[in-house]
Amino acid sequence: MASYIDIERCNPIPLSLSSLCACQSRWPLTSFSVTPPKSLILTRRSFPNSSFRLFLDGSRGFCRLPRGISVGHQRVITAVASAEPDRIDEGKSKEEDSASDHQQKSSQLQKRIVFGLAIGISGGAIVLAGGWVFTVAIAAAAFVSAREYFELVRSHGIAAGMTPPPRYVSRVCSVVCTIMPLLTLYLGQIDVSVTSAAFVVAITLLLQRGNPRFSQLSSTMFGLFYCGYLPCFWIKLRCGLAAPALNTRLGRAWPLLLGGQTQWTVGLVATLISVSSIIAADTYAFVGGKAFGRTPLTNISPKKTWEGAAVGLGGCIATSVILSRILSWPASFLSAIAFGMLNFFGSLFGDLTESMIKRDAGVKDSGSLIPGHGGILDRFDSYIFTGALAYSFVKTILPLYGV
Repeated sequence: MASYIDIERCNPIPLSLSSLCACQSRWPLTSFSVTPPKSLILTRRSFPNSSFRLFLDGSRGFCRLPRGISVGHQRVITAVASAEPDRIDEGKSKEEDSASDHQQKSSQLQKRIVFGLAIGISGGAIVLAGGWVFTVAIAAAAFVSAREYFELVRSHGIAAGMTPPPRYVSRVCSVVCTIMPLLTLYLGQIDVSVTSAAFVVAITLLLQRGNPRFSQLSSTMFGLFYCGYLPCFWIKLRCGLAAPALNTRLGRAWPLLLGGQTQWTVGLVATLISVSSIIAADTYAFVGGKAFGRTPLTNISPKKTWEGAAVGLGGCIATSVILSRILSWPASFLSAIAFGMLNFFGSLFGDLTESMIKRDAGVKDSGSLIPGHGGILDRFDSYIFTGALAYSFVKTILPLYGV
């Protein structure tokens, strides 16, 4: 099978015979004469009107040379001819790698969009349902989040500087985090569930074999607070604020089969505005960072920028104000702005907290449960602190101003 190479595609340089193969070529050269010089000399660097091709088929060989080239030795031609395919293969390999990376990023983006829409639709239905449906969903998310958190604690990056809690303690804490939202709905308060959970976890750590360490107690208690206590405020917000939102026009037209106007409570309206504001904050911050991002926000998450944060804050406030006009709550324009700002800072702080944990653990994602998004903590880190802030705002701050 014949092969050829075009020297116009490479940049020939003088070659020394000492770097070539010592064996003699067996292919006779019939179309030019060979003289004793020991290098290939090119008097011109480019040949726009001519080409130099070398054909080798194992039995015959001949060369067509443009003017200005003198050939010193046949082995030099062989060396130049054998060097070019490597460069071509290297270029093809880079092109294939680039195309593969582009295809992988495109597939990742498609998965992120598809699963993001699925999570948004199912999450909206769960929020509207409320009650035990909403509580069980929060409890399931708390369980998976706790498992992911303790896996991060046990990772090499964090465990190298401290003693992680035993696995059975992590499992007990994960179960406790699951029970806490259920107790919050059943008892109507968080105090009893938090106190009971902290007592159970502390006793479990103290009774373990070996020497209990303070690092075990601190990491476990933070996991209990982060994955169990804070999510309970979403139960308090959605299910605890049962006062009807009488001024909501959408509630008046709500079908009786779906609960009618009584379904629309202050808790439901506040939860919808808060969740929508968080989604808007993440979306606008991402788009703003891609378009205008120049100044890094913090070393914890290098991809976040001040420009993206500013755009995210504006989008979050705008979403809060628009929904407050549609749902007629809160009645005050300034209250809607303050609620949007609170949701933004809560979501940003939750995102940075999880980024700090992952950075110390030396991992990119907390898990792989949701394709295109990572783990539960990766998807819902912005919601962890926001529920407590939103509940405190609606329950404590708004009544002070008669809203």
